[in-house]
Amino acid sequence: MSAAPSNRQRLAITGMSCAGCVAAVETALRETSGVVDAGVNFADRTAQVVGSATLDALIHAVQAAGYTAVALRDDAGEEAERDAAERAHDRRLIGNTAVAAALAAPLMIAEMAGWLPALATLAGQGFWIATGLLTLAVMTYSGGHFFIGAWRQFRLHHANMDTLIALGTGSAWGYSMLVALFPASVPSLAQHAYFEAAVTIIALINLGSALESRARGKTSAAIRRLIGLQPKTARIVDGDQERDVLIETLQPGVLIRVRPGEKIPVDGELVSGASSVDEAMLTGEPLPVSKQPGDAVTGGSLNQTGSFVFRATRVGADTVLAHIIDRVRQAQNSKPPIGRLADQVAAVFVPTVLIIAVLTALAWFNLGPEPKISYMLVTTLTVLIIACPCALGLATPISIMVGVGKAAEYGILIRDGAALQRAGQLTMLALDKTGTVTVGRPTVAAIMALPGFTEDELFQWAAGLEAGSEHPLAQAMLNAASQRHLELPAVDRFEAIAGQGVTGHLAGQTLLVGNRRLLESHGINTAPLQAGIVQSAAAGQTPVLIAVNGQPAGIIAIADPIRPDAAAALRRLRESGLRLVLLTGDHAATARAIANQAGIDDVVAEATPLDKAARIAEWQAQGDVVGMVGDGINDAPALAQADAGFAMGGGTDIAIESAGLTLTRHSLHGIADAIAISRATVANIRQNLFGAFVYNSLGIPLAAGALYPLTGLLLNPMLAGAAMALSSFTVVSNANRLRKFQPPTTARPSPHDDR
Repeated sequence: MSAAPSNRQRLAITGMSCAGCVAAVETALRETSGVVDAGVNFADRTAQVVGSATLDALIHAVQAAGYTAVALRDDAGEEAERDAAERAHDRRLIGNTAVAAALAAPLMIAEMAGWLPALATLAGQGFWIATGLLTLAVMTYSGGHFFIGAWRQFRLHHANMDTLIALGTGSAWGYSMLVALFPASVPSLAQHAYFEAAVTIIALINLGSALESRARGKTSAAIRRLIGLQPKTARIVDGDQERDVLIETLQPGVLIRVRPGEKIPVDGELVSGASSVDEAMLTGEPLPVSKQPGDAVTGGSLNQTGSFVFRATRVGADTVLAHIIDRVRQAQNSKPPIGRLADQVAAVFVPTVLIIAVLTALAWFNLGPEPKISYMLVTTLTVLIIACPCALGLATPISIMVGVGKAAEYGILIRDGAALQRAGQLTMLALDKTGTVTVGRPTVAAIMALPGFTEDELFQWAAGLEAGSEHPLAQAMLNAASQRHLELPAVDRFEAIAGQGVTGHLAGQTLLVGNRRLLESHGINTAPLQAGIVQSAAAGQTPVLIAVNGQPAGIIAIADPIRPDAAAALRRLRESGLRLVLLTGDHAATARAIANQAGIDDVVAEATPLDKAARIAEWQAQGDVVGMVGDGINDAPALAQADAGFAMGGGTDIAIESAGLTLTRHSLHGIADAIAISRATVANIRQNLFGAFVYNSLGIPLAAGALYPLTGLLLNPMLAGAAMALSSFTVVSNANRLRKFQPPTTARPSPHDDR
């Protein structure tokens, strides 16, 4: 069951109750032979492991740390099972709360009303002993998992939230039972039972866990929506027969029929039929895309009008949708730098609290007023209960989960939490030109014919000659000729000259089509074409020169137009405080023309791939936090060097793998959206961490009785339990506010326009 070193495995972890548990599980996994890296997400109780370790070894390591683990299959069935398990867990927590509250509420009411008998009487002693036994039964039913978890951690010489709760409520019950059985063993002022405090605390903590769990369930909505895009079955075509099969059984090469209104099950290539397909899940574009034989189709997109048959090319974990889901999961399980402080604190937090609790007990026992034992018990119990670091453990991962899911809604796939954090810290942004600021598809922008030639005949000849070329500029001419429905003449003696152009004979003419060097190498004077060359360069166009029978004849200007939404998107980026630079390998004049059209002030042109990375390193050395946007193999070094790399979704796999963020919707608005979502997510994490740190920093001294010498007030253990439970719920609720966040829409009417 071994795996390659790059293998990723996901585990569902049960038994974790606080940030200390996260540290224990991560340590156990990272110390397993063959593990390269491991991360645990406390928010959704999963672990992601990278390395060659076997599944059995990982599960054994988690079990040795006192927890349980099972492998995750990462499919719709698994998500349904997990949802059902979560709902069952929520019901158990509510049941536990109800049972504990059924005993706690009457005891609290009777205590406050003064109806309970005194311990000094025989009847009172009998009542309290019976109450203690009933409390023990309720604590076993509603809080048994705390004590089991604490015992497991004790055996491993660890401590976690379960340790604090078990020690606190167990001490309260033990002391109360001692007083009920042997009231004379303690001073009269200390003869008080705390059974109601023990069960109330357990009720409140269970209630808080249930509320937190329900709120957490909303954070995985992005994954569920993505998985829901894929149908469960596919209709395969086998000769004259068609039959429905489970999507898990599909193999590359099978033929699949898709009828109107059905979702395409996997990636493939259309072989017969035609249709319009809604690919908004991938591109964000609301308009359907026409599909003809030979066109690619993507699993998860929606067939609209026609029926067609396609051949499966990628199935299972190889599909585009599967990669998107995997990218979202990876990011949700990762930790940004801001979250590592919380992990470091949480790892030592529980042992520190135990030391504080012991010091609190000693201080009250030696320095406190009578009844010393009662005061000692109340303060120690309160410290143990209020200090549970649940909120601290949830502060970062819960916000990352929501933020990454929100980014996915806007067509932004984030590799990890660090990339999400860095995107919001950028001070400048470098953009590649071709395929990034421009659409990446050259088109014919203008035809200029010298006297003696017409534009139509010149273009027809040039396109006919270029029909034998594979150059991108040639393809632009052929596309334009097809749109104009031109009949191309046959070519004789075609020759392609590398780096210059093409030559040949057609329609009784000798033609040269290429750059200035091609014409000059054949002794042709290019001076009559100079004005057109200058005009094309000033407009950011590439001039293709044409000579007929040894004479200059005209120019075809090829342009790669800027994206329709580029100017508006870049304006948003400038308004957010970023300095923009066009970083391209193209000629300076063309680059400057494109920059002027897009509204970019600074230009670095004629840069090689290594030059691009070096320039970014220079800016970083000057103190800038630099983002890079690109789509090609030549952009990969710069994307990797940048503090945050943005890959256009239509780009190469190498570019996408080198970048921390991928824009699936082919729009520069995605960069502004990503930065806005990053800033909102990091702000949300800071709010959560601040709240958690302040809660614990203020709560522990108050629980220990810091205000008692001045005010005579002590914090009630039951209030401590309620505060602890509510702190976690508050953190989760604050993180879920991100689900309603929308990036500012300056310079465009809607967050979904121009996508």
